[in-house]
Amino acid sequence: MSTRPAAPRRTNLLSALDPRSLRWKIAALAAAASCAVAVSVGVLVHTTTYEWSLNTGRTEAVQAVLHAASGIGGQDAPDAVIDDPAALPPELLRQVTPREPATWYDDTKPDEPWMWAAVRTGGRVLAVKIDMGAERRSLQALDRHIVMATLAVLAIVVPLAALAAELPNRRLRRVAGTARRIAGGDLDARTGAGGRPRDEIGEISAAVDSMASALQERLLAEQRFTADVAHELRTPLMGLVTSAELLPEGEVTELVRDRVAVLRALVEDLLEISRLDAGAERADHVPVPLGEVVRESVRRTGLAARVEVTGHPVADTDPRRLDRIIANLVANAHRHGRPPVEVGVRGTTIVVRDHGPGFHGTLLAEGPRRFRTGAEERGRGHGLGLTIALGQARVIGADLGFANAPDGGAVATVRLGAEPRSIHGGYTAARQSSGR
Repeated sequence: MSTRPAAPRRTNLLSALDPRSLRWKIAALAAAASCAVAVSVGVLVHTTTYEWSLNTGRTEAVQAVLHAASGIGGQDAPDAVIDDPAALPPELLRQVTPREPATWYDDTKPDEPWMWAAVRTGGRVLAVKIDMGAERRSLQALDRHIVMATLAVLAIVVPLAALAAELPNRRLRRVAGTARRIAGGDLDARTGAGGRPRDEIGEISAAVDSMASALQERLLAEQRFTADVAHELRTPLMGLVTSAELLPEGEVTELVRDRVAVLRALVEDLLEISRLDAGAERADHVPVPLGEVVRESVRRTGLAARVEVTGHPVADTDPRRLDRIIANLVANAHRHGRPPVEVGVRGTTIVVRDHGPGFHGTLLAEGPRRFRTGAEERGRGHGLGLTIALGQARVIGADLGFANAPDGGAVATVRLGAEPRSIHGGYTAARQSSGR
């Protein structure tokens, strides 16, 4: 049973748990906004309640001191102090005037707050204090309730914000996945944003679809141009080949035939590239002995290369297309590098290496491109050999990578699929059907 679908789910799970994801940024923003609102409301409620309790305490203290001063309770009034500077707060004494009572809130002891009120009557100072501990405890309980309510709101708001962010996150992931598919060569990939609301994400989706359509049209036009040029050149080229064969032998004739052969190879390469671009090529997989295939491919090139095979590797691949890949890599190593050229086969991995200046940085970063050979010291050519090798590798499902060896030289690595258990005579039949 295949387990490939688990990879996207695992990726989505990792993205959901990543604290840098948009989901958690939105949740953090909602939490910060909720905290800001809760702090603002809490400070406002705390301040209002505190002022109200102070005003209430002042009113009670003033009424008590006036009641005591009227002679009804006199000095026998509870918590009353008459003209005793040692028992009265200095701040209260400084505020006492003959006209109206003065008040002072004493919170030097947080657990025992008092509200004082004093009045000057008959040349004496009469003061009364009211216990404010109940109000202080009520205010502290209110603060605790505000904090608990804020935490409860956050416990609800943060998950809801994370869930609400899942829909735009899912749409953005779909757009990113479509962009990756387009970058990987799937020009038919679209986000499917036709019926989506026209918000910012919808605009991004429409822009990606429009970009993919424009890119597909341009590539198709380029492919058609390449195919048309190759086909149009083929007919006059055959005439040139025939005419060159009829020329009398001589040095000039050999030069003409050589240039015609180069032109013929170029046209054939262009035709092959046009077929690869159009997706018309299909691989015929059979189990093949890699060591034998690689040795035969190198021998047919007529170029010197040292082949080293470890064990007896077997792979399920298309031998004709693999032969084309190996031949192009060996020819490229001789054309642009320096000997010795080495070909190594280990398992289902084939490595072709030369000892020249190595691949150009542009090729390593962007991959091979037709009619672009990189640096001048890599020699001459049309840049089609590696392009064809890469296209054929994609057809057979192989991975073709390019690198430079630490001690100098270009290294091309072909990684095929898993090794089959037996050959079953498939390679012999394939060689007979291809005439090789």
